[in-house]
Amino acid sequence: MDEPPVGTAKGLLYFTDGSLAHAGHYLHEGDHPVHTHSFVEIAVVTGGRGVHRSLDGRRELQVGEVILLRPGVWHGYEGCRGLDLYNCCFSTELLQRELAWTREDPFLGYLLWTGPNSMRRRGMLTTRLDARTLKEAVVHLDALDRLGREPVDRHRGDIIGRLTLFLGHLARAVAGERDPGPGPAHPAVVEAIRLLEARPAHRWTLTELADRLHLAPRYLVRLFKSATGLPPMAYLAQHRVERAAALLLHTDRSITQIGRSVGWADQNHFARRFKAHYGLPASTYRQRFRHHAPNGKATIRRTPPG
Repeated sequence: MDEPPVGTAKGLLYFTDGSLAHAGHYLHEGDHPVHTHSFVEIAVVTGGRGVHRSLDGRRELQVGEVILLRPGVWHGYEGCRGLDLYNCCFSTELLQRELAWTREDPFLGYLLWTGPNSMRRRGMLTTRLDARTLKEAVVHLDALDRLGREPVDRHRGDIIGRLTLFLGHLARAVAGERDPGPGPAHPAVVEAIRLLEARPAHRWTLTELADRLHLAPRYLVRLFKSATGLPPMAYLAQHRVERAAALLLHTDRSITQIGRSVGWADQNHFARRFKAHYGLPASTYRQRFRHHAPNGKATIRRTPPG
């Protein structure tokens, strides 16, 4: 049995071989303690029972439920009885490069970029697939699972294609629960997001951002909220806190240095922002997820359920 390209170090899950994306079945029994990961994770429930634990509390899982988590979000499972999850993971590099175009798509942009961080979701988005859509989604997950045994350099397009088809099913399911808006995001919104994410440490103001885009501040806010559900400065705060979480897990920089590097020189302000997003102080977050590895019982399942 092939091992998945996912390793665990001090409570942090990460790709071990430079993989772009990975999909595979995991059969959980008992408890699987809280952990976090350096990639985007999507868990699809295909069988069994269990409880999902996250900052939003505990949620009973049913077949067809989908949980999307941005990098750095912590979660775990409790009381699992044959909980069969099809996990799909893909790197932030893939999201920033080959999938960057999804920002401009009203459905995929909401699924991957703005939905998880809007309405106090703190980097997590949930939906549920009907039986037909679940079956179609699993076809693409099975294909991704098989592609995991092939050389990435020869199957890069196949991997990205299958992942995009799977994400399309999820995006349409989420769109059925909300108004996706009149169409693609305004080009000014896309450019504003790129500017903010490229320089998180810059002391951005709404006026400066609007001037860079040659728009009136109020008009920019209206466009931005229509596309993302958040004003520009609130979106920047979400990006900063996610970036800070990655630095806490992947570097030895002090918390003060990390706060400054993401644009929050005031330590108290940084502390309040981080705890509001992740429900934990930055020091606790770093200690918990760099020193406690998951020890729940999870078996790899290579044969998809019938």
